[in-house]
Amino acid sequence: MVTEVRPPRRDEMNAYYRALPFANGLPNWEPADAAWHGGPGPWPPPRTPATAEQLDAWAEADAKDESFHPIATFADGACVGASATISFDVTVPGGGTVKMAGVTATAVIATHRRRGYLRRMMQAMFEAALARGEPLAMLSASEGGIYGRFGFSPATYRVRWELDRHEAALLPAAPDPGSLELVDAAQARQFWPMVHANVRANRIGELTPLPGRWDGLSDDADGTNGPLRYLIHRDQHGLVDGMANFRLPWSSTVGSAGTLVVEAMEATNPVACRALWSVLVDFDLTKTIVAPGRPRDEPLRWMLANPRAMRITRQSDNLWARILDVPLALTQRSYDTAGELAFTVDGDRMCPANNRTWLLRAGGTSVTCTATDQAADLTVTVPALSSLYFGGMSAHDLTYAGHITPHSEGVIGQLARMFRTDPEPHNSFGF
Repeated sequence: MVTEVRPPRRDEMNAYYRALPFANGLPNWEPADAAWHGGPGPWPPPRTPATAEQLDAWAEADAKDESFHPIATFADGACVGASATISFDVTVPGGGTVKMAGVTATAVIATHRRRGYLRRMMQAMFEAALARGEPLAMLSASEGGIYGRFGFSPATYRVRWELDRHEAALLPAAPDPGSLELVDAAQARQFWPMVHANVRANRIGELTPLPGRWDGLSDDADGTNGPLRYLIHRDQHGLVDGMANFRLPWSSTVGSAGTLVVEAMEATNPVACRALWSVLVDFDLTKTIVAPGRPRDEPLRWMLANPRAMRITRQSDNLWARILDVPLALTQRSYDTAGELAFTVDGDRMCPANNRTWLLRAGGTSVTCTATDQAADLTVTVPALSSLYFGGMSAHDLTYAGHITPHSEGVIGQLARMFRTDPEPHNSFGF
């Protein structure tokens, strides 16, 4: 058998898509309650298999997209595995952005698994990302047990919460100097990019949007779900500083009737945040508010007269991170606590240049990470370092789990103080 791992040609793209579950109407996520799904079921129903016309349209669009980098495995000329990376910028601690390869749409067909094809595609994507100057790779893991062996580890979380309307009273606050307005889809498509850009500048873990991210917003009904509604907040100067998309889906059961689903909500300041939630949690003819894909540290909880009323019903990891170039990645974020750490990375088989002892020095705006011969303060695996990178994971917990080995007293506390961020990292959409 002749096996090739390479980017597919234009005439091979239809076969490339057919190797992916979503193109065939098959499940492409773990059969568990998904924190990104607002409905009462564990996940949305599968889609109808793509038609030849849809496959051709996808191929045309992807061929024109310079940020899309497909890779495929061919066995005796047949496409048996497929994946891709999308080039993003991701916000890191300090407010800067880092180039990142987002791994997406990954599968090996059932008849050709357990042959190392996925590892070979990952290796090819890592090498291509490094050649493009992308020191990070990230993904949303469809199954929790697959991607750790390639160096990925959870970096952000997301939750789905519920709130009964009769328990949703907010604590008193100063009057809002701005205003709220319901708008149509055309206006929402205009305002969302601006709101997202302002939020992204200050949210660690947030991504640059894909082209056409909001083009599909519509005023039309979506089956029995009803149409999306769009709520904006303007500040005292008339500038839009917050938005929400919500819907009131029809239900055939009494238990889930009267549910308002908040599909997206972003605000650039606390006033806009409170004003938007004040409407969303007290909408006429509703009983329950559901918000999927939200940050784990949602500020709304602290605005409620009864904080216990907001119940987290689903929680999952969100983005998994993988550092491809240790010194380049670590010097492109900042550290709130100045310090110096010598750490050893060992066992990175896919990016072997990471395997050595590094000296990280952070002070103010100056950050350096250079190879060193001095004794290491700790040894850390690439997955653990990748989890720590965005500041949302516990150095203490990773140490207890055996992913970090301290070699000197107090070094884990120093590691935690240097890397941890507040608020936790979050991204509002996947890829």
